Amino acid sequence: MSDFIAPKHSGKTDYIGAFAVSAGFKQEDLVKKYEAEDDQYNVMLVKTLTDRLAEAFAEQIHLEIRKEIWGYAPDEDMCLADIHAMKYQGIRPAAGYPTQPDHTEKTTMWDLMKVTEETGIEMTEGLALYPTSSTAGLYFANPHSYYFNVDEICKDQVESYAKRKGMSTAEAEKWLA
Repeated sequence: MSDFIAPKHSGKTDYIGAFAVSAGFKQEDLVKKYEAEDDQYNVMLVKTLTDRLAEAFAEQIHLEIRKEIWGYAPDEDMCLADIHAMKYQGIRPAAGYPTQPDHTEKTTMWDLMKVTEETGIEMTEGLALYPTSSTAGLYFANPHSYYFNVDEICKDQVESYAKRKGMSTAEAEKWLA
């Protein structure tokens, strides 16, 4: 993914940013209430709605970044279908997904942005986000950035990656699984 950021000496202007958002801070209270009432429909509804709200928040911030904050697409005017088809410039990949399979990259973002201190969003020992209706990732502005899948990685690639990350090959394999 580093190919989507121009080197400083290139004379090009590129942007990369990180984000962490949540819509789940009161989710557990509502879920417990509905579970106590044996209301599985509302349990499912609360979990689904808060998950979708977190994703919508990340998408709204991405829109504001494109049009206002970084302003590289100030005249962007898309219908909902085009937004869902990701026809806008830039991407917002998240650690643990096919473009960026290593969950440990979240720790770098957490340290850089002081996420827990600033937002209250935490990471579990397994690097899942808590509250569960939270999401985090990166924003890339490069017009040539796109989502891709990191497919099968050969042993020598894993060993090289582990060495660069300062971890054992077994640990790298665990987080890339």
